[in-house]
Amino acid sequence: MTEEDVLLASLAASHRGVLATIRRDSRPQLSNVVHAFDPSTKLIRISTTADRAKTRNLKRDARATYYVAGLDFWKFTVADTTAELSPVAQTVDDAVVDELVEVYRSISGEHSDWDEYRAAMVEEQRLVIGLHVVSLYGQ
Repeated sequence: MTEEDVLLASLAASHRGVLATIRRDSRPQLSNVVHAFDPSTKLIRISTTADRAKTRNLKRDARATYYVAGLDFWKFTVADTTAELSPVAQTVDDAVVDELVEVYRSISGEHSDWDEYRAAMVEEQRLVIGLHVVSLYGQ
């Protein structure tokens, strides 16, 4: 198993991480988030709302870094990424809401009421942040 394979496996093994985006003044803005990760495409997906700082920052500058802690303090994975933002969910049956359902299922399994969930995604003006992994490091 290569070092990259080990780091990709750590992204897949956890659903929790810290997303670092770039503020207008060039300082980092950090957010604790949950994610879904597909190792075959090296794509990290995060559900968020249109009004969050991370969303505004990524619209302005698509560069982001994603940090996942390991089980022991000295183990971690960092992914340098380029972000792609989906449109904001508009209707309960649009493609964005379908993708938000996929992200939820990947992280948490089945929801107790998918109709309620879909309506909430539209009401909360949710979208998907797709983070394309450019490079990895860690230990």
